[in-house]
Amino acid sequence: MSTKRSLPNMPSNRSDLSLGFGLEDKVVVVTGASSGIGRASALLFDAVGARVFATARNQAQLDSLAKEMQDPSRHFFHVADLQTSEVCEAIIDKTLDVYGEIFVLAHIAGGLRRKKLAEVTEDDWDYQFNVNLRSGFFLNRAAGAAMIERKTPGRIINCTSGAWMTGPVNGSDAYVAAKGGIVTMTRGFAGQFGPHGIRVNVLSPGQINTPMQHNDNDPKIIAAATAACPLRRIGQPEELARAVIFLASDNSSFINGATLNVSGGSLMY
Repeated sequence: MSTKRSLPNMPSNRSDLSLGFGLEDKVVVVTGASSGIGRASALLFDAVGARVFATARNQAQLDSLAKEMQDPSRHFFHVADLQTSEVCEAIIDKTLDVYGEIFVLAHIAGGLRRKKLAEVTEDDWDYQFNVNLRSGFFLNRAAGAAMIERKTPGRIINCTSGAWMTGPVNGSDAYVAAKGGIVTMTRGFAGQFGPHGIRVNVLSPGQINTPMQHNDNDPKIIAAATAACPLRRIGQPEELARAVIFLASDNSSFINGATLNVSGGSLMY
């Protein structure tokens, strides 16, 4: 008698191994959707057939995003500042009001204030922890609760920085402290939500050509980091978006609690 066992929810043929396998018509929340990795991710979710609840602080940039979508009527664009738990929970509630479900939370939004260590104020600290870590906790918790209630085997993707492991550089001390917390937080949610079929993972970008990368940053530092990368270039938001889609899709069906390093080899572990 054969001992071969079939695996659930696995691709049946090679054509199923497309980038967005399992995401067509699924509801996806993307934070930070107005620029950088968040914007690229929202556009790629649209391209693979998902329905996107795109949220960011900038209305004009969200309007611009809508014009690039293949069919904007399938998506919802929502302006929000993620610094409070009430706003974060309201985003999940609004998603449920609009679509009745949520399958993916891609929490890409982040905030950075570059300052010398001695110049970091309590307001700087609070802002960076609120936008990066506090928002992640309350968004993850609310999204996971909604998935569990609806018995949805969903996916949650958070976004850290390679500096969570290497440590801060160029005035990013508070930012990196919050980003390190995201990794630990994600592991906690992965353990608690996993029994419900919900996978929670972290994207860890290296040097990526986003507005945040260039904000208050010395071009010489960016050039040096680019030269030190084994691939000898800076990454592009679209390359990180593919990793986001991978973690959201069925192609990553047995990945949970992981930190996916997408740095061109600048960080190796």
